[in-house]
Amino acid sequence: MRQPWQSSHALLAIPIVLVIVITVVDQLVPADIHLGPLLVIAPAITASFAGPWLTGLIGFLAAGAQAYIGWHFGVLFSRNVLVQLLALAVLSALTVFYCVMRERRTRQLAQVRMVAEAAQHVLLWPLPEQIGSMKIACLYLAAEAEAQIGGDLYAATPTDSGVRVMIGDVRGKGLSAIGEAALLIGAFREAAHHHTSLPTLAAALERSVARNLPDLEPDEELGERFATVMLMEISDEGHVTRILSCGHPPPLLLSHGSAVAVPVHPAPPLGIHGTAPGDYTVDVFSFEPGDTLLLYTDGVIEARDADGAFYPLPERAAQWAGSSPEKLVHHIRRDLLDHVGGRLDDDAALIALCRAPSTHRAHRHGPGLHVGGFGHGARSVPH
Repeated sequence: MRQPWQSSHALLAIPIVLVIVITVVDQLVPADIHLGPLLVIAPAITASFAGPWLTGLIGFLAAGAQAYIGWHFGVLFSRNVLVQLLALAVLSALTVFYCVMRERRTRQLAQVRMVAEAAQHVLLWPLPEQIGSMKIACLYLAAEAEAQIGGDLYAATPTDSGVRVMIGDVRGKGLSAIGEAALLIGAFREAAHHHTSLPTLAAALERSVARNLPDLEPDEELGERFATVMLMEISDEGHVTRILSCGHPPPLLLSHGSAVAVPVHPAPPLGIHGTAPGDYTVDVFSFEPGDTLLLYTDGVIEARDADGAFYPLPERAAQWAGSSPEKLVHHIRRDLLDHVGGRLDDDAALIALCRAPSTHRAHRHGPGLHVGGFGHGARSVPH
């Protein structure tokens, strides 16, 4: 809060010096050259960085300098000088009025942003830094410059069997997709505790979307809205991790300086058509202590630079494979914004999860459950 105020006072020297220079030079040039009308530049410049009070002060100073020039040459009450003074006063008043309107709009925009941020915290509850042995960091970048929220979503909750995580992407972006995102997050938070398997959880989300999505769709997009979702269950026992994709990009496993995509068998996105639990495939893999899982939405991998090249997430993430989730997300955020020139065309979300190193051995897996490393290919379990 203090920095803009100090900056305005530092910049205030520019119009003050300008008024002094114009006043002095006007007295040194030949009598037929009049520089007084240039004093209007001072309040105009001040309006670009200061509020109405400072702008009005500079306008008053400029009018005083104009009056001094007229008095110095003995023509203060001449018609020409009086018209110049009146014009300077009117222009300064208009500039002050502009500052007042600008500050009002700035306050309104700040209020809207506060409401948007509050809505984001209600919709996207900040994930805890740690759930059990799992360290978590997340990132959300909205495509709408005026908003802090959009159509991407994520959630994580501890259950009796471990930690369940969801990341998703509603068709569309920005403010128009908030309703669908809120619908999915609310459904997940409730259903994650009532369904013992990922297929039944996905089917419950499908039913919720099919039941409520038509009420949220614009008339011009009726029947065209859907959502891609990635569901993950990280077991508390052993290193077993189950994952189910509904048309969502596969996560990356960061380990030993490499980033490898987890092989998945995706089902159709939610909202396309009704899908029964038996239509889903659960992919199972080993998530070892010290490894990091990176979940993301397509707004990350489809971000383009000025030449149209996509953001190479696996290559960039591999550079920071040994970083903590918080540092990893920070590095990717900075690198992604540099790649696109500071502005994304689509919403983007990231979740980084790191299993804390453990000295305990993994529990034996039951018969029929195959867990493979990525060097030998992860196995999938159909349901």
